[in-house]
Amino acid sequence: MDFLKQMAIHSRGRVAAAKRQCSEAEIVRRAFEAPEPLPLQLSPAGFDLIAEIKLRSPAVGELKQAHESIEVRAAAYGAAGAAAVSVLTEPSRFDGSMEHLQSAAEALAPARIPAMRKDFLVDPYQVAEARAAGAGGVLLILRMLSRAELQGLLHAVRHLQMFALLEAFDEEDIELAHELVSLQSNLLVGVNCRDLTTLQVVPGRLEQLAPLLPKTAPRVAESGVESVEHVRRLAAAGYNLALVGSALMKAADPAVQVRDMLAAGRKS
Repeated sequence: MDFLKQMAIHSRGRVAAAKRQCSEAEIVRRAFEAPEPLPLQLSPAGFDLIAEIKLRSPAVGELKQAHESIEVRAAAYGAAGAAAVSVLTEPSRFDGSMEHLQSAAEALAPARIPAMRKDFLVDPYQVAEARAAGAGGVLLILRMLSRAELQGLLHAVRHLQMFALLEAFDEEDIELAHELVSLQSNLLVGVNCRDLTTLQVVPGRLEQLAPLLPKTAPRVAESGVESVEHVRRLAAAGYNLALVGSALMKAADPAVQVRDMLAAGRKS
């Protein structure tokens, strides 16, 4: 069984458990009682960063820094210029939690910077969970969702006034993204260059697929973005944003790394 199938099974189990604790009607009520979700605002400078908080990666291992809080890291990302902060909430392989998302969202709220829930979402309930925790957006993995599941999730995104990052892996995913972007606003389209069987980054995939992405939605380079020079190449290839996780989590000074990556992307 490949990685995405495993994650989808775990995600459905978490949804079932959550619904036993809190009904769908109740989580939607809590979502609408939460502050209005913050929109993703891109810089006129032409390139932006989604900085990620993840404590562990199946490909890299433990990433968390000793004695550092979620709030401190989220605030540091925001102060350095990140347009949004992605927060892993998957617990079994990434050591994430909804509490991490809520902590990040609270830390970012004064600066009007949205948090984004990154997980293996399969049910509209999880979109409402994200908004109730303070998130402005969610990530949706096209490869792992049926058309019916996608429609339900995107309806929830629209209903809850959030944004969504559609994650693609290949040409077939990108074709679907073109269709979805034509039907709904507040969508971004990203390319993940990590092989889902080996969990290794495939060199060159981001640049190879860039010309195929929709021109009417912000284009996001995901996974394997490790250096300032790599960001420069991705901006030149046509990406509007990069989602950077492991490189920032491992950086001695993540705020400096955010600023350096932004400067490189905006000079391209």
